[in-house]
Amino acid sequence: MIQKHVQHLYNRLGFGILPKQLKELSKKSKEEIVDNLLDNSKKITPLEVDISELKAAFKNMIMMGNPDKDTRQKLQKISRQKQLDLNIAWVERLTNPTELLREKMTLFWANHFVCRDNNIVFIQNFNNTLRKHALGDFRNFVKAVSKEAAMTKYLNTKQNKKQKPNENFARELMELFTLGVGNYTENDIKESARAFTGYGHNFVGEFVFKQRQHDDGVKRFLGQSGNFKGDDIVDIILEQKQCAKYICEKIYAYFVNDVLNNHHISEMAEVFYKDYNIENLMRHIFMSDWFYNKEHIGSKIKSPIEFIVGIKTLVPIQFKNAKQQIYLQGLLGQTLLNPPNVAGWKGGKSWIDSNTIALRLKLPSLLLNSAYISKARKGELDVGIEKKKQFYKKNYGKRFNVVCDWEYFKKQFDEVEVNDLQSYVLACPISSNAKAYLNTLNKISKQEYCIQLMSLPEYQMC
Repeated sequence: MIQKHVQHLYNRLGFGILPKQLKELSKKSKEEIVDNLLDNSKKITPLEVDISELKAAFKNMIMMGNPDKDTRQKLQKISRQKQLDLNIAWVERLTNPTELLREKMTLFWANHFVCRDNNIVFIQNFNNTLRKHALGDFRNFVKAVSKEAAMTKYLNTKQNKKQKPNENFARELMELFTLGVGNYTENDIKESARAFTGYGHNFVGEFVFKQRQHDDGVKRFLGQSGNFKGDDIVDIILEQKQCAKYICEKIYAYFVNDVLNNHHISEMAEVFYKDYNIENLMRHIFMSDWFYNKEHIGSKIKSPIEFIVGIKTLVPIQFKNAKQQIYLQGLLGQTLLNPPNVAGWKGGKSWIDSNTIALRLKLPSLLLNSAYISKARKGELDVGIEKKKQFYKKNYGKRFNVVCDWEYFKKQFDEVEVNDLQSYVLACPISSNAKAYLNTLNKISKQEYCIQLMSLPEYQMC
């Protein structure tokens, strides 16, 4: 498999690839590489922070009833801190994954089955449900999501009772999760909501079906009639080929190109509709010749998380104050576990505006070089560079105080010539202006040149 195709594959299903791994994989066939990626992602490793204190408190509530105000405030404070811990643990997992494709798919599904909650027990359970089903059976996936405590709270299924049905989950199930706008009626929403009545959970987040609150009358949904429950609604939805097409459109936009190719999507939908097996669908995409077409390579804008993790993949960094990492996510416009609304982040060109592009271009130097980007031209003496570094460190150091592992970078790139660094750092061809700029630089240091490359607009693409 040629090198640029391996790079493209790893940019899309991961966050980049380092020279030594790239050299080894380039000796293998596409089938070997894809099979290996899928095999390595069959295992499921839950992402967990220590929430034992909260779980014990919730179990106590089951026996003793609701806690007093002081206890509730204490538990809320612990939950908020643990949510920050889970955010940081997730970024570290993405940076050093053992199941690479499963983790990238989990990130994708988190912006498809969008959910937000303030209870860390529910949040962690939901995140691991995404991880568990990320490459599995989509039918079971949708059913599992519908029963998650975080989702029943977020979309008000918990308040969905036969006396007064709540339509929030039923609407979003079809509009955002399975069919897309225009492929169902308002009456379908009402009848679906009736089927999901009685859904709830206990204090520890376990699903509870409350038979007394369930409407067991006949429902008429998408042309079928019966005494449907929630799982039946999911089954009927998946009978619609539009469901397979809609999911394939979302996956194509995320992994291939924001500009949809209807022929390719129809091909994907045929594969997916057979059994709704997500792993089979992803194998088909990565084995397809069109996935590696020139127009797809380096065509997508990195999400903030892809951008941050991509930097950490090239040069491992640790934030001395972990909260700065979450602050940075907020500045860039994507804080994990905190989506803007049920539709999630729009992605694509929406990641970039006048504020975020300025920060993105400056960020590699802020994190890796005390905010300083060397612009020394050929033949210039590096007079005053250290003074300038100290100036930027004084002004920006408190904002992003990190430890960089440049030794790791040097080890990974020891066989790469400085003039060849561009082909490993950038996914797309550079503009004539960028090329002219790079030609003026003093390429004495791989470290400095890497930062310069990462500070180009082209580094925003994958």
